[in-house]
Amino acid sequence: MKVPAIRLLLAVAVCLNLVGSAAAAGEAVPPVKRILFFSKSSGFEHSVIKDPAQAADFVPKPGSTEPGLAFRILQQLGAAHQIDFVFSKDGRIFTPDYLAQFDAFFFYTSGDLTQTGLDKNPAMTPEGKAALLAAIAGGKGFIGTHSASDTFHSLGNQVQCAAWFQNDGERTDDYIKMVGGEFIGHGQQQLAHLIVVDPNFPGAYAIPADGKLLEEWYTLKDFPSDLHVILAQDTSGMRGWQYARPAYPSTWARRYGQGRVFYTSLGHRDDVWKNPMFQALLLGGINWAVGRVDADLTPNLAQATPGANVLETYVPPKAR
Repeated sequence: MKVPAIRLLLAVAVCLNLVGSAAAAGEAVPPVKRILFFSKSSGFEHSVIKDPAQAADFVPKPGSTEPGLAFRILQQLGAAHQIDFVFSKDGRIFTPDYLAQFDAFFFYTSGDLTQTGLDKNPAMTPEGKAALLAAIAGGKGFIGTHSASDTFHSLGNQVQCAAWFQNDGERTDDYIKMVGGEFIGHGQQQLAHLIVVDPNFPGAYAIPADGKLLEEWYTLKDFPSDLHVILAQDTSGMRGWQYARPAYPSTWARRYGQGRVFYTSLGHRDDVWKNPMFQALLLGGINWAVGRVDADLTPNLAQATPGANVLETYVPPKAR
């Protein structure tokens, strides 16, 4: 993404140490926030979340010598911004007592987490899933990136299933209802434009209004009417039948009970995680989710992306 130097400087500035800036201004140092970063992949496991070195049983996979990039980036952001990240892929930890210690939960997950699945890490129990949703509804924060929306599918995880191309309404899984949207699929990675709907949301100023980013772009469905859209996917000019639909939300915020929910479909590629603009957006979402900053959450789905719940026509694979 080509952006003016001043925008890059602003984005990098967001990633400066909050403690240092607060101290220099004579302000109180913000209290440490504790966040559980959960990355169990019952479905596809993305490269940026492989091999967390902090796990007690960490053994690098063949050809791998270091943990996934997301862990390293979050450790750096945490050290600079008074955030204590705890990393886990073990679904057994989801109990009310364990969850009570955290200010927010950050998911980069996939598949049905109550099943052992592809990564073979211990599964979450149905009671653990209920405990998570209750904790968020009770006031904890939630941050989701990329495949957090590819988790607990309402109608199963069958690739190219025709049912994916229908909004599920009341049949939507409770986890998806909390997140605010569900993954359908994606086409080839390509340069695409994000419409900045709310430049005033924390961190969103770093996204250039006229820029393009190379990414794996998710298509999504089942957006609730109370969604506050921050960034929208500009589908004009995109390649692939998956994107033959009106613009739809790609980054948003909403309330779930007393909790704060932030989600962005960004985060597949290593260079996206390294991009100061993504880090600024992510940090803004985190700070909002843990209650450090406030934002206007006026629902704007109908105004920003009026055709968001109009889905692409399902085309059987043999007919493509």
